[in-house]
Amino acid sequence: MTEKKRRKPTQKRAQATVEAILEAAFQILEAEGLNNLTTNHIAERAGVSIGTLYQYFEDRDAILLAIAQKESDEIRQLVTEIILETPEISSIRAIVRALIHGPQGSPETRIALSDVLFRNGGATEMSRQHLALLASLQESADVELNLGREATFILTHAAIYLLRAAAAEPELELDTNILEDEIVYLMESYINNLSMRSTRTD
Repeated sequence: MTEKKRRKPTQKRAQATVEAILEAAFQILEAEGLNNLTTNHIAERAGVSIGTLYQYFEDRDAILLAIAQKESDEIRQLVTEIILETPEISSIRAIVRALIHGPQGSPETRIALSDVLFRNGGATEMSRQHLALLASLQESADVELNLGREATFILTHAAIYLLRAAAAEPELELDTNILEDEIVYLMESYINNLSMRSTRTD
């Protein structure tokens, strides 16, 4: 038996319903934690029936994945805004700053959304995020990159995974400004090293 297809929110009312579901899920996740996040609880908070919720989302993880994807797109938009508003900073710093300040919610919420990308989004969704960040770098005039797959993997994963680790260890009380500087230095040093190696082999 084939899986029932989920409705796509094409009309304004349907889009508003989906937004209400996502917002309710985020509020519960923030206030009560992942263990208390159930589809029934989400539907009640969103003011919709459980049947309506299941018209759009298969389960709780599908809702979390939608929140994580939306947040990823918002971070990409924030990168563009930072570059436009502060053209004196590098695109690398703009990306790191957006990753630090863009995600909403507590460290626990950020980790839950990150985890759902791994469990359900898989390589495709993570690659979408990382390629979007790489595109942000390449769109900026201050960085010219011609990277192989391995170098691309290292560059695009570095900031995301370091910041996830920082979120998982709040007891370290890391200063976000210093953390931003250090991650920027790390990425810039790697890019400079790649450039030097490329020059030596030309």
